Amino acid sequence: MKVRLKFTKEGEMKFIGHLDLMRCFQKVIRRSGIDIKFSEGLSPHMVMSFASPLSVGLTSLGEYVDMELVTPVSSAEGVRRLNEQMPAGIRALSLKQIPEGRANGAMALVAAAEYTVRFREGKAPAGGWEDKVPAFLSQETISAVKETKKGETTVDIRPLIYRMEAADGEVKLRLAGGSEANLKPELLMDTFVRWLGEEPQPFSLLICRTELLAKAGGEQDERFVPLEDLGEDIIL
Repeated sequence: MKVRLKFTKEGEMKFIGHLDLMRCFQKVIRRSGIDIKFSEGLSPHMVMSFASPLSVGLTSLGEYVDMELVTPVSSAEGVRRLNEQMPAGIRALSLKQIPEGRANGAMALVAAAEYTVRFREGKAPAGGWEDKVPAFLSQETISAVKETKKGETTVDIRPLIYRMEAADGEVKLRLAGGSEANLKPELLMDTFVRWLGEEPQPFSLLICRTELLAKAGGEQDERFVPLEDLGEDIIL
């Protein structure tokens, strides 16, 4: 049985890197007694894959990991058993059965991500910046300087911004987030601040990834759905 777990990553856990998170889940699954499938070969490992590794320093309300189970477990029972073993800052939200096949894997399906962003106290741009977001988005081209292995390069990030709204000191974003196209919220916000005529301050942003999304239909479909919606509750 192939299942998808949705979980949160908050508090001090935002400083835990992806490899440590994987080790944490391996221990949690063992202690929970959930019968997960192991790969074959000389060095067997748990068959699980995360949808999209989260950058260190970001919190999240919507992370996903796909797993293959040998013995089925109901959604309610699986969530309960996992949460009994989870460390502070990580909480299982749902467990859904998903169709078999690599094309249905979370990593392959991710096409966008949603975030909420706030400036740390004293690090926000000059007053009235929220009202300037529509003008920023009205540009046909938004050039951003992106760091690569070969140095700096200028890219147009406008096609990668699906939504950007600001109110009450908070910015809500929906950005391209798949393997083919990906825009980090830090790059967008730094570009926006520079467009305002200011220089971005280091460690000025508080970022929470709130959801990972897949295309609702084919590649030409502009609708998105949470990865959670592509699975079904397990009732035994």
